[in-house]
Amino acid sequence: MSDFRMFDTLGSALAAQTVRLNTVASNLANADQAAGSPEAAYRARVPVFAAVLDQARGDGAAVGVQVREVAVSQAPARAEYQPGHPLADAQGYVYYSNVRPVEQMADMISASRSYESAAQALGTVQELIQRTLRLGDGA
Repeated sequence: MSDFRMFDTLGSALAAQTVRLNTVASNLANADQAAGSPEAAYRARVPVFAAVLDQARGDGAAVGVQVREVAVSQAPARAEYQPGHPLADAQGYVYYSNVRPVEQMADMISASRSYESAAQALGTVQELIQRTLRLGDGA
């Protein structure tokens, strides 16, 4: 793989992790949203990634990643019995998001570390190219 192709690969990794971080942030921001029905409750979002394959090589080697979609969780909303709440339904239940903050925080840490690793690799590739270009200077 050429050094310039690495920029594309690492750039796709950075873009994918950015989507993952933004999705986690959205989930955490809506974790405590109340609704009057299970259908109206916020559902956690999860990015779905897919490998980008190198068609020119013909061997199916992965050369990057793309976000295929941002899927909505099918887990049920959390129901709490709060008959005095203004959003309570006829049975007295208020429905809350199915977001699990602890899982989201773990996912955020993982995405942050993946982003940092890709950024460091990008810096290393850039430095190696600069050093290669300086070889002809006699330095």
